[in-house]
Amino acid sequence: MGFATRAIHAGFDPDPLTGAVMPPIYLSTTYEQTGIGENRGFSYARIANPTRKMLQDCLTDLEEASFGYAFSSGIAAEDAVLRMLRPGDHLLFSHILYGGTYRLISQVYSEIGITSDYVDASDLTAVESAWQPETKMIWLESPTNPLVTITDIAAVSKIAHAKGGLCVVDNTFASPYLQHPLALGADIVTHSATKYIAGHSDVVSGFAATSDPDLAEHIRRVQTIAGGVPSPLDCYLVLRGVMTLPLRMDRHCANALEVANFLDGHPAVAKVNYPGLSNHPGHELAARQMSGQFGAMMSVVMAGGAEAAKKLATSLKLFAFAESLGGVESLVSYPPTMSHSMVAGTPLAMDEGLVRFSIGIEAVEDLIYDLAQVLDGLA
Repeated sequence: MGFATRAIHAGFDPDPLTGAVMPPIYLSTTYEQTGIGENRGFSYARIANPTRKMLQDCLTDLEEASFGYAFSSGIAAEDAVLRMLRPGDHLLFSHILYGGTYRLISQVYSEIGITSDYVDASDLTAVESAWQPETKMIWLESPTNPLVTITDIAAVSKIAHAKGGLCVVDNTFASPYLQHPLALGADIVTHSATKYIAGHSDVVSGFAATSDPDLAEHIRRVQTIAGGVPSPLDCYLVLRGVMTLPLRMDRHCANALEVANFLDGHPAVAKVNYPGLSNHPGHELAARQMSGQFGAMMSVVMAGGAEAAKKLATSLKLFAFAESLGGVESLVSYPPTMSHSMVAGTPLAMDEGLVRFSIGIEAVEDLIYDLAQVLDGLA
């Protein structure tokens, strides 16, 4: 079946009791057991919940995985995966990635004896050179947050496997509609389902998937024992969002390409980071690795530096100046003090002239008009 069909039907059928075509929200925390050690698949809501199972089954199908687990946030999903590491292990991570992931690695896992280093994951020679005997995992994003660089997932996965390690890919920017990291060779894929998967900026959720049963068992145990699970209502909201994921992503991507072309020709903008542009260094790789569309995240470096970047970020009318991304509404952020403030003062610090956009599904001519009003004054 096609992706759009699976987005609506995978994981659940109309409720057999009532015929309800939308997934029921099961709020019960406990379930009647049929005998000693026997139940109907559910006993206690932290361990399993019917609404959560429907969400997990749907997203697992869309990611072309064998196993999938929902969490209370994207960071909770990442934490479950990173718990595979043990004291003395070494982790490699892309030098461009979400600041919250960097904070989790550098502030939490460093305290339990896990060492880490960053590497330019788009440079395969650098990845080979950075791999140490103790390296057990490499953590990637593609496209990356916020510079929207592209990593060759298949090639890096091949390096990791040759070294006896794992390759994990945060697929949040692309969503399962645009990219399938597991099919490219990655071992685990994670998402902040808060973003494109849910799509309406009204729920926080995370997801991790794999086709390896041993890795799946680890993630399941952490989910069950540590309990970082989403509520039934959260699961329902994500499921509702998933149903329109293909429609939304098509509009997001179409709008983003038009906006990127407009920004690329504006004198107030020094550089546009968007892989849909033919001058982007990762354009050809993205065209092969993704579905033929390039997502809706982009960033720009302003010709006027920090002052111009701050002016642009705070002066737009249709673009809300806010954290997060992936909702139907367009957002603008200033990474140096927002999503990536935690890397300030490190070699990973963001250019102070950088502005990040999450392009929504509004009428694209209105978005361009909004941008032009501010950029023309900065040119």
